[in-house]
Amino acid sequence: KITDIHLVKFAIDMRFNRIFLLNHISANESYLRMRVQWKGNTVVLNLGYRVERAKWNSDTQRVKNGTTHGKKKVPASNINREISRYEMATDKLFARYEMEGVLPSEKDFRDALIREIRGEYKHAEKDNPHIIFVQAFNKYLSDNRNNWALSTSDKRKTLLKHLIDFKSDIQFSDLSENGISDYLQFLLSNGMRNTTVKRQNGFVKSFLRWAKANGYDTGDASLTHSVKLRDTQKKVIYLEWDELMKLFSFEFPESMKRLEVSRDVLCLCCFTSLRFSDAKNLKKSDVYDNYISVTTIKTSDTVKIELNKYSRSILDKYKNSQGVYAIPTNSNQITNKDIKQIGELCGLDTPIGLTYYIGNRRYDEVKPKYELLTTHCGRRTFICNALMLGIPPQIVMKWTGHSDYKAMKPYIEISDSAKKNAMKLFNR
Repeated sequence: KITDIHLVKFAIDMRFNRIFLLNHISANESYLRMRVQWKGNTVVLNLGYRVERAKWNSDTQRVKNGTTHGKKKVPASNINREISRYEMATDKLFARYEMEGVLPSEKDFRDALIREIRGEYKHAEKDNPHIIFVQAFNKYLSDNRNNWALSTSDKRKTLLKHLIDFKSDIQFSDLSENGISDYLQFLLSNGMRNTTVKRQNGFVKSFLRWAKANGYDTGDASLTHSVKLRDTQKKVIYLEWDELMKLFSFEFPESMKRLEVSRDVLCLCCFTSLRFSDAKNLKKSDVYDNYISVTTIKTSDTVKIELNKYSRSILDKYKNSQGVYAIPTNSNQITNKDIKQIGELCGLDTPIGLTYYIGNRRYDEVKPKYELLTTHCGRRTFICNALMLGIPPQIVMKWTGHSDYKAMKPYIEISDSAKKNAMKLFNR
């Protein structure tokens, strides 16, 4: 079984794929290995641990916290720490190859990685400001105190790629007030939208604050850089009730039956308010007669969500499926692709106008709704329809886990607008 793929692209367009392999050795256990590929080269290394497959999280590429593995009952923290060491060592080596313009052979990389893992490079690198920066960033990514959701962690990983694309030997001194401005301008010149550039500015400041708090010499790096860019309020994409019913009851032709599970997991989110990550992680043991109880992945809050006839029917459909999970799901990426295809099949093609800015330039686009559908539309659909049905916001928040009205405000505005339009029906 091959787990998730981690792709990194450097400024000289040298790419490498790093994946962790669970190589089966018994009914329950696998050897944990790391495979690295670049430019037609492949190196596979054994991390020296046996992992119990049921205790492996393919999304995070880590063994599940609190578990033990093998006859020696090795704790998860030891194995995850070793995975992080191999990831950091790989990132550092390819950063060095990129900086030196070197394309390593398989033997060169294997030997260098082993030396890196053993710490033989530490003395040579201790004064290299770029390597210090990369090391700091990798420690920032692996710091468990950050308690990030998987999607948040992936966005932080992308930040390092953008920084190296901006300046191949990036170091703390490059992130002064002017340096960050240059970096953000670089992102805009490459077509990044203002909303995303603002988030990138926040990510940079978050990393720099972490580095300073953890004893790194950040020099003149700016911890307070602010950016003023024109922006528009993000449009909330959700399914109206008739669209949701069309999706829920759609009969797939035999040749497209594989899409059914992606439809069902989206509808489960629409009828329960679950995020996709929580629907994917939902276990049969979390499902009770009249409700589900979930500890959310993003916030670690425990929420109790009562079942309605729609969510109950979806869960009943898969209750006899193999495995511990309540509904079999694909990855978020595959499900998002499927959802767009399903939306088109269902005729969910209402034109949606979008406005965004890149720098000072405004862009206006019109797209059919199905092109904008993602797994997160499920949660938005639940909230919008619940409010339009007249369910009080404070009750909706108990299901969704929202702690304040600020996050609910865009949905309440949609509900108010819909009610105003509905009242016009009386003016006939």
